[in-house]
Amino acid sequence: MSLFIKPKKPGKSTDEELLSDYRASGNLTVLGNLYERYMPLVYGVCLKYLNDEDLAKDAVMSIFEELVDKVKKHEINQFRNWVYVLGRNYCLMQLRSGKKMELVNLDEVMEFTPFLHPDDNNREEALKALESCIAGLTGGQKQSIDLFYLKEKCYKEIADITGYTLNEVKSYIQNGKRNLKICLERNSA
Repeated sequence: MSLFIKPKKPGKSTDEELLSDYRASGNLTVLGNLYERYMPLVYGVCLKYLNDEDLAKDAVMSIFEELVDKVKKHEINQFRNWVYVLGRNYCLMQLRSGKKMELVNLDEVMEFTPFLHPDDNNREEALKALESCIAGLTGGQKQSIDLFYLKEKCYKEIADITGYTLNEVKSYIQNGKRNLKICLERNSA
């Protein structure tokens, strides 16, 4: 051993050394040791964006799973900064894909006229009118309204279930809601 090279202490490898070792060996323990250094940082980012401890913990684990492939594919100059951005982007994608647009329940849809915001005596009649109006919607509107309001699915889930694009789903819900309002007002007149 040369006198000019300091021997490495176990567990004191640099981020760059661990990255290089993982890329060469594919050893998940090496990647885990590297990620473990930044798990509190990633958890903090996830908690900030997701605003839920359990979701943040799940995100930290999912981000590690993404690291397995992404570390091999990307040039990483500073792992700390890179994993911070990866965590932030992961959380933003979770919010975009799973977030429901402001959920409006059927009572709000029915409040368009005094008749449609019924007291207990007229509630059954109002619900029948609503069912009739939903049945009169076009196929895409009917299906999207049902999935969004009755089955409480988000836009992305509706798109996955129906095969419609996200823009089509948004349009069907917006137009379906407008058509429901028109139909309900017409029935109440």
